[in-house]
Amino acid sequence: MDATHATLVHWFRKGLRVHDNPALTQIFSAANAAPEKFHVRPIFILDPGILDWMQVGANRWRFLQQTLHDLDQQLRKLNSRLFVVRGKPVDVFPRVFKSWRVELLTFETDIEPYALQRDAAVQKLAKAEGIKVDTHCSHTIYNPELVIAKNIGKAPITYQKFLSVVDQLKVPKVLELPEKLAKKALPPKDEVEQQDDNAYDCPTLEQLVKRPEDLGPNKFPGGETEGLRRMKESLRDELWVARFEKPNTAPNSLEPSTTVLSPYLKFGCLSARLFHQQLKAILKRQSKHSQPPVSLIGQLLWREFYYTVAAAEPNFDRMLGNVYCLQIPWQEQADHLEAWTHGRTGYPFIDAIMRQLRQEGWIHHLARHAVACFLTRGDLWISWEEGQRVFEQLLLDQDWALNAGNWMWLSASAFFHQYFRVYSPVAFGKKTDPQGHYIRKYVPELAKYPNGCIYEPWKATLADQREYGCVLGVDYPHRIVKHELVHKENIKRMSAAYKVNREARTGKEEDSPEAPGKRKVAKTIGNAAKRKR
Repeated sequence: MDATHATLVHWFRKGLRVHDNPALTQIFSAANAAPEKFHVRPIFILDPGILDWMQVGANRWRFLQQTLHDLDQQLRKLNSRLFVVRGKPVDVFPRVFKSWRVELLTFETDIEPYALQRDAAVQKLAKAEGIKVDTHCSHTIYNPELVIAKNIGKAPITYQKFLSVVDQLKVPKVLELPEKLAKKALPPKDEVEQQDDNAYDCPTLEQLVKRPEDLGPNKFPGGETEGLRRMKESLRDELWVARFEKPNTAPNSLEPSTTVLSPYLKFGCLSARLFHQQLKAILKRQSKHSQPPVSLIGQLLWREFYYTVAAAEPNFDRMLGNVYCLQIPWQEQADHLEAWTHGRTGYPFIDAIMRQLRQEGWIHHLARHAVACFLTRGDLWISWEEGQRVFEQLLLDQDWALNAGNWMWLSASAFFHQYFRVYSPVAFGKKTDPQGHYIRKYVPELAKYPNGCIYEPWKATLADQREYGCVLGVDYPHRIVKHELVHKENIKRMSAAYKVNREARTGKEEDSPEAPGKRKVAKTIGNAAKRKR
């Protein structure tokens, strides 16, 4: 290594972009101010510990691989490159701190429990070596810690309260690309690179995807370049942007009826602050426009809301010990869970959604509503945690805070309490696709069924089923529950669960080993239920 230069390291985790990246800009600026003193190494660590924390499916591995490759290309335009290091951060950093003579480490902050524990350990290692660590909040528009502080130290637990709090905060300035490094800025090879010239190269698809047979069509390529292109394309029609209302989009259109920017925001390929800035500029030019929560900005602020409430609760992704979450006696039904997971419930609309998810890694937000309600309080009475795990594996845009928050919402466990409003697995899809084109694509067994019964194939006679080339129980499963019966029973179950919760909150229930925890949860949920969204 060059003994005359120290190294400045930016550690990519999310935030996989070069635009509006304050932590990356900091080290580029420092290096350009003293090129004779510093080398720059932007790194990404392929951390096997992530797999102990979450499940990752093939489509998301591909998205990450494409994103890392694109990030490397963007860095090379700035006379740098991406160094991909394999191993756990606590094992990687002691070596690189010494061998690279690291003087400064920067990274983007995170709220997830695994990330917080990991980052604290790395900062401790850096401190022991006398290395400065600077962190920046840039994955969200607003810093969750500042939102909580502005709300007298508590996370606002309703969307409207959240909006009133952030309305008092300034949005940080969106940064341009960092200035290019000096042309000869690449650091010399360390001992690892001397032994293997490709040691820090981006991983190949074959290296990351262990089950290539699980890969679906590559409809949403990963990377900053694609994220910026998709944002530009989505915002081209300013009238559409101004009039956008999420409930009026189709959950079962064959082409997405929304922007599909969520995977790019999740990985930080696209800056949420940049997207927010672009939306605000359009709305200034459009005198008439929709409002939160249904507007495009409103959808972006849902992300901010969930990040804020999740930052205050380390058990946000589970029912027990979660201060926001109602305790509900869900049932374990392995066969029903398996049928739902693989799109074999016998309800064509539900099955089409789950099959699209498995194939493509993305489904419309309202489609997520339909299948989540079906799994939990609507039909199957299975815990939202089980659905969360399936989404965690299959979604390109799987995000710890948003995934858990939305599942609690749809199961009426937190934030939403009108449990008697249940999505019909038949009528809901018919509203936007009465001909069943979506079902015919993703449940091709039913392609020859007529419009009148493609949502309800059990209404076809056996003779007709044979004529249509799909016999229930042979070519496609019988429905596993009867919605018209079970959803009514489940509403009664929810009512009983809410009653137990209220009794715990008001102290009418006898003390039991579970009562203290229940009362803590019940108080929060009960107060939230009183407030109007």
